Amino acid sequence: MNRIISLLLIFSLLLFSSCKNGVKDNENKSPENMDSKVALVILGTIQDGGSPHIACDEDCCADLFENPDKNRRVASVGVVDFENNKKYLFDATPDMTEQMKMLKNFADPASSETPDGIFLTHAHIGHYTGLMYLGKEAMSSDNVPVYAMPLMKKFLENNGPWDMLVENENIKITELHNERGVKLTENIEVIPFYVPHRDEYSETVGYKISGPDKKVLFIPDIDKWDKWDKDIKEEIGKVDYAIVDGTFYSGEELDTRDISEIPHPFIIESMEKFEELPQNEREKVMFIHFNHTNPVINRDSPEAKEVMKQGFRLAEINDVLEL
Repeated sequence: MNRIISLLLIFSLLLFSSCKNGVKDNENKSPENMDSKVALVILGTIQDGGSPHIACDEDCCADLFENPDKNRRVASVGVVDFENNKKYLFDATPDMTEQMKMLKNFADPASSETPDGIFLTHAHIGHYTGLMYLGKEAMSSDNVPVYAMPLMKKFLENNGPWDMLVENENIKITELHNERGVKLTENIEVIPFYVPHRDEYSETVGYKISGPDKKVLFIPDIDKWDKWDKDIKEEIGKVDYAIVDGTFYSGEELDTRDISEIPHPFIIESMEKFEELPQNEREKVMFIHFNHTNPVINRDSPEAKEVMKQGFRLAEINDVLEL
């Protein structure tokens, strides 16, 4: 009897270690054991301000100042074409130093440090300020390709210190256009599309990223789904994965700020909107861009368990999606 109990315990531990959040643990997944020529890797999951958050003295941050969690990096993804040895970064975050290294090591540790392209979504601090590390004070890079929409391009070219990156040829900006695809390699196409958001300095876009076999929707920042001129449920049906804004779980997190000023779709609102989707469609949805107050960051929280119970996914650093 003791032998049977021991075997069952070992089996349970193995099962737990191979899965988390109801999906396969891809942390050690490498090109050698993947079937696809292209893969997307999650490089960060946290909202612009990071976690711990500046000046935060709440329980969600208290221990993190003395005991930082290296996996709490600002939301970003990388896309790699293994066949052509090309790698692309989506959003230049304040954590770009570590994220560039992560992407290089995932693609090919012997490859160059810099991505073959950086795609920007908009001009909020968590999505473009990592470009500063390409400047003279840090890497002093040489014409790193940066892809940006017209207003985002104009903002970088006409405002310091970003204009120095252009003047010193640390970056070379390629202008993108709404719904117009960019063919990066024979295996990767990227299509930007407008989404509603606070556009103080630039427009805001999401991206549809297509590999040889699968497509992913990447929308880290958006206002309420009903403000968009597209139906998010229809857009989910057109892709294989949908990595979408999960900044806040609910309005209960925001007891010190006017909620109308930060109108992201709450995860509870998104789940309600998606409740009629069949299970195979729900499994496509992966929430990302978690505010430091969001309880789903703790995967043992009731809120995180509820998201997974309803068949949705929570992005985790190093998760890999084959495209």
